[in-house]
Amino acid sequence: MACNDHIHSCIKLLLVCALLCASRASADRTKTLDFDVKPGGVVHTFTGKIKKYECTFTYASQGGTNEQWQMSVGLSDKDKLFSCSIWRPQGKSYLFFTQFKAEIKGAKIEYAAAYSQSAVGGQRDVALKEEEYIVSESTVTQRDGKFHSELSKLTVIGKTRHDEL
Repeated sequence: MACNDHIHSCIKLLLVCALLCASRASADRTKTLDFDVKPGGVVHTFTGKIKKYECTFTYASQGGTNEQWQMSVGLSDKDKLFSCSIWRPQGKSYLFFTQFKAEIKGAKIEYAAAYSQSAVGGQRDVALKEEEYIVSESTVTQRDGKFHSELSKLTVIGKTRHDEL
């Protein structure tokens, strides 16, 4: 099976490999940070860094009270891939997101996915429709008029920019 014929399968394999590398990495190659997603319609930002690489989650949401979320950032072996995952550990968020953006610095996005529900307690990830969000070289953001305001998880993997010697 050639990668060109099965791009989605290859991307998923890349994602699994990157996440496995991050999970086996030492503390200086991966970190998980806790933060609260706050409703009220105000734009909030949370940033995670590892070495010179950075992931920033910017959002506005309505309804309910604060929710506990997590952000994991990691680097693969030899710093070739930078990964950032942002999710609600309890699964589905009950907040109504009016906007979201995940931005990475120091890497070019190779894979990104957004989910309305994250896998928890026997539940499965439920992906947003691709038309609900836009992926550029450095950001993943909602597509105005198409995004249905449900967000529980974002995953971004970027290829780092290395200077050749």
